[in-house]
Amino acid sequence: MDYLEKEILILGCGNILFGDDGFGPEVIEYLQKNYEIPSNVYVCNTGLSVREILFNVVLSEKKPKKIIIVDAVDLGKSAGSTFQLDVDEMPEIKCDDFSMHQVPTSNLLKELKNYCRVDVKIVVSQVQHIPEEVSLGLSSVMRDAIPVACEMILNEIN
Repeated sequence: MDYLEKEILILGCGNILFGDDGFGPEVIEYLQKNYEIPSNVYVCNTGLSVREILFNVVLSEKKPKKIIIVDAVDLGKSAGSTFQLDVDEMPEIKCDDFSMHQVPTSNLLKELKNYCRVDVKIVVSQVQHIPEEVSLGLSSVMRDAIPVACEMILNEIN
């Protein structure tokens, strides 16, 4: 588990099979292809498995200084708008289901922030649409939001 040795974790959450919900994994792919990642940073497309990584971090003696979660949200904002949320600001739909198709992780994030003293950042983008059936690929506004999210992430790690 190499990620337990890194100071900063960047974790892209979401399901690439459901349109705009694949935002987190797409941001991770873009970061890895277009930027030089410092050696103290672990970048991972967690897909629907972010909870396992966070659980391991909570239980580990060694913890990162910062965790950056990248995900898609539906807060009724303009599609493609990209911003940071505090752990306590997560929308109710995600409080028990952080990635819309994932088991609960909000408690793990709160524990990492409040008790383990890990700086937790959540970079999100407002979805245009998440289909009910399998549909690959982001909407154009979400695709345009990828570089914006990457710049926000780079500001956090520098």
